[in-house]
Amino acid sequence: MKIEQTSLPGVLILTPDRHGDARGFFSESWNRQRLMAEGIDIDFVQDNHSLSAAVGTVRGLHFQSPPHAQAKLVRCGRGRLFDVAVDIRRGSPSYGKWTGVELSFENGKQLLVPAGFLHGFVTREPDTEIVYKCSDYYAPDCDGAVRFDDPDIGIDWGIDPAKAITSPKDAAAPLLADFASPFSYKAAS
Repeated sequence: MKIEQTSLPGVLILTPDRHGDARGFFSESWNRQRLMAEGIDIDFVQDNHSLSAAVGTVRGLHFQSPPHAQAKLVRCGRGRLFDVAVDIRRGSPSYGKWTGVELSFENGKQLLVPAGFLHGFVTREPDTEIVYKCSDYYAPDCDGAVRFDDPDIGIDWGIDPAKAITSPKDAAAPLLADFASPFSYKAAS
């Protein structure tokens, strides 16, 4: 598996090897033992799968707060999407900064989003499926969001934000400036 750093420490792009022949391919998308050897030690407990029918569907920017904070390993099962992580750890040198990567069925890339980061995506093809692992169970009382089109974050979604297809919850989410993050940055010692 190829592991790439992004501009945000802890947010990684994982690209599993694909072994193909005339029938198609086989890929090991997660192997805890192998990734622990690379310093990635996350115990995933839940898998999620969603379908977005229309191009320009934005889901996010979401997080789950402590004590049920979630790390996520995100991949595209079908179609193509632009996946984003935003640092919301108070005191972090990269607070409010974002990174993004295109995930598609074709490229097989995955984005590892640690706890303490917002996560969101926009679809680039119809009927795009996103599949992701979570390190904690869904807890509705810990569920939160920040506006995807917050100008202070400045994510380039590649679409006109006014034409984005969002949920009422995401459209009503607060801006980063009006948000009290439940996460704190802990510098490596």
